[in-house]
Amino acid sequence: MATDKKLHELTTTEAARAIREKKLSAVDLMEALLERSRKFESRLHVWVTLDERQALEAAKQSQRELEKSGPKGPLHGVSAGIKDTFYTKGMKTTFCSPIYADHVPDYDATSVAKLREAGAIIMGKAVTTQFAYGDPSPTRNPWNAQRTPGGSSSGSATGVAAGFFPMALGSQTAGSVLRPACYNGVVGLKPTLGRMSRHGVIPDAWSVDTIGTFSRSVEDAALLLNVLSGLDPNDPISSPLPVPDFTKALRRQKTGPRIGIMRQFFLENAVPETREHIEGVAKRLEKAGASVRELRVDMNMDTLQWAHRVMMAVEGAAVHEKDFSERPDDYAPDVRRWIEMGQLIPAVTYANAQRVRGRFRRLLHAAMADVDVVLTSTSSSPAPDVATTGDPRWQAPFTTAGFPAISLPSGLSKDGLPHGTQLVAKPFEEETLIAAAAWCERVVDIKLPPPF
Repeated sequence: MATDKKLHELTTTEAARAIREKKLSAVDLMEALLERSRKFESRLHVWVTLDERQALEAAKQSQRELEKSGPKGPLHGVSAGIKDTFYTKGMKTTFCSPIYADHVPDYDATSVAKLREAGAIIMGKAVTTQFAYGDPSPTRNPWNAQRTPGGSSSGSATGVAAGFFPMALGSQTAGSVLRPACYNGVVGLKPTLGRMSRHGVIPDAWSVDTIGTFSRSVEDAALLLNVLSGLDPNDPISSPLPVPDFTKALRRQKTGPRIGIMRQFFLENAVPETREHIEGVAKRLEKAGASVRELRVDMNMDTLQWAHRVMMAVEGAAVHEKDFSERPDDYAPDVRRWIEMGQLIPAVTYANAQRVRGRFRRLLHAAMADVDVVLTSTSSSPAPDVATTGDPRWQAPFTTAGFPAISLPSGLSKDGLPHGTQLVAKPFEEETLIAAAAWCERVVDIKLPPPF
């Protein structure tokens, strides 16, 4: 295969194309990824479940199918890591909880099934924080083992960053896709609430949970969005809107997009280095032809954050009502705190939180009338230490509102840790988001290969 990249550095799109054109075999790719995992797993703790023999046999079967009848779909032969909150048929799905230590589902989550239908190989299950809440996981950040990889999709993000697999599934109820994407220096995409089915993924909060992806480029993110989007009758909020070909938007942005930089809360409360970095990114984009203006929403962001916490606590308490009543001591401290808080919140308070959410959604939509995307920092700072998964308040507003968002690697801090830039579009305008993100990716031109 003619490329300067090592096999574990290939993007999803590059690997899929090389396999389809028979310049690379799925077996060679899998062997390279398994070798990478063996070498660094003890340092990074990415995997909950990895059966090397099963993964290699799946790659061999994929190669036989390709030779016999051609590619099954656009991801044929490419390996994927799956967050251990997604039901995966015949493979342990533990939610990283002792309660489900031996749980083996007999069906796939819709998103996992869609990956298989597109020809992807499910390599294994990646570490999550327990039940996808805030207790730190054993996974380590590949850029610095003393810094958090983020949560809750820690294994998924770290696995992509470290070259264990080129793509992964995650989920976001507050900031569990975009924050670890930022901390690990990869691309994280959280689509509009309802764009991707959540069926077969253990919920945190039904009204907020959103499926997302990790990859190494905006092109990858667009391809995965194509594969994973669409109506699913098994998810009550799944959207019936038609699914366009998002990859066609990659070169659509001929001139610079209209960007609304949101200093309100996001840059006002970021650490100085992050604030300066994002201001520098905005200036660079403006110099390249983007229209950049400040955008504000007439709402106290602390009130919105309160509303998000209320919804997450109440709905989480409902999700875990039975297991928590029977085995409370098997819950990690942060999960337990959320559940106990949710049990005490009155219905009136929950209803008011939903009203705040609706108001913010309307105000944000109105504020974005004359811009294509909002630009903020993805996080308040580069990855903090391993005692925390990081501050989710930089991603939670857009998750609460259900707006699509993407995090792009945009540089390294003075300590050699990734910075991330967050772009947000209006609901179901992922084509606009992909177009703007691809343009920004070309301008910023930051490539963060695996750090070792």
